[in-house]
Amino acid sequence: MNQRGFASDNNAGVHSAIMQAMSEVNNGHMVGYGGDPITAKAVERFKQEFGDDIDVYFAFNGTGANVISLASLSQSFNSVLCAETAHIQVDECGAPEKLTGCKLIPIKTREGKIYPEEIKKHLHGFGFEHHAQPGVISISQVTELGTLYTVEEIKAITKLAHEYDLFVHMDGARIANAAAALGLPFKAFTRDAGIDVLSFGGTKNGMMMGEAVIFFNPQQSRFTKYIRKQSMQLYSKMRFISAQFLAYFENDLWKTNALHANKMALLLESEVAKISGVRLTQKTQANGVFAIIPAEIIPKLQEQYFFYIWDESRSEVRWMTSFDTTEEDVFGFAKALKELL
Repeated sequence: MNQRGFASDNNAGVHSAIMQAMSEVNNGHMVGYGGDPITAKAVERFKQEFGDDIDVYFAFNGTGANVISLASLSQSFNSVLCAETAHIQVDECGAPEKLTGCKLIPIKTREGKIYPEEIKKHLHGFGFEHHAQPGVISISQVTELGTLYTVEEIKAITKLAHEYDLFVHMDGARIANAAAALGLPFKAFTRDAGIDVLSFGGTKNGMMMGEAVIFFNPQQSRFTKYIRKQSMQLYSKMRFISAQFLAYFENDLWKTNALHANKMALLLESEVAKISGVRLTQKTQANGVFAIIPAEIIPKLQEQYFFYIWDESRSEVRWMTSFDTTEEDVFGFAKALKELL
């Protein structure tokens, strides 16, 4: 099997600048659990992006960040509304439901996104003790289908949510790819658009590990330090996460990585679109390409470039590009695909 592939941006390695940053703080002793000066600098760096009054909590991974976010916003009798394709619904093994006690309500999606008219159908039963109380709306940016919400679409969701006294959480596992594609600062489509809590990802864009949970109203994070500990997401040697984020923001490394991954996805989309027998199912807006190909060629193609089947029932596959994807990877993959067809 080719060691390179299009299965996931998680399969890529760690950017050399991130590795160097971790090595540089691997010297001597520092206070653990976030009491070190490196973590203080990283928190300040996030404040430069989002505002001085935010509250930031670092976690190991995306599932942990999402659980911390949702648990901080909810009680066990609440429900969380999300897209039927949402990572919290499909790919977190029920962790949000187990650890928050909340019921997830999946909503039918158009291109991976949910809209106010569909959300509103689930905003009922308030004050009725037999009904899970709607408490949080969770959206993903980039969505699990590789699509993007516009700022206006996000504002429409947060406006509706706040009218009903609900919170809005954003799963930003690929937030760098979204910012790069939209050409906007992070703040423009998160805090300024009405998002209450953000899971800010870095692992899929060149970091080794580490996500940040960002509260735009610290009143909502009163108990988050306890929730993070109970969720087993409090890292003792926190400086090794914090150093990565400092390197990630330095000279806009996050943007360089994300722009490259997005560019490679567009190239991949362009190349496979030329091949008879390939039907693209989503518009490529970030670093994911979705297509339907004949089922019988999938195992053979996976032997050369590994990737995942997205929807087995209709032979839909997902191809993800990364910060280290090369044009050679793309052209080689397209050639292999064409030969099999």
